[in-house]
Amino acid sequence: MNTEINISKACEKANHVCDKSQYKEASILEKIKLTIHLAFCRACRNYSKNNKKLSVTLEKAKVDCMHKDEKEALKDNLKQAIKEHKN
Repeated sequence: MNTEINISKACEKANHVCDKSQYKEASILEKIKLTIHLAFCRACRNYSKNNKKLSVTLEKAKVDCMHKDEKEALKDNLKQAIKEHKN
């Protein structure tokens, strides 16, 4: 049982470094440790592969977020519409 806990902790750390690596926040040492871990862990390789697919998909989709001011205006309009509907 203790081995399972250590394995899951190692995978948890590896997945965190994988996420950091995608955003160019991982150090060289973290990347090296991740590469070694991925060589031995199929589950983390799959996680890494799926993570990359997700990032590529989001980049291709060119998702554009609503500006904070637009979001607030939409929120205010919705509140006003609900208020009018209740009356």
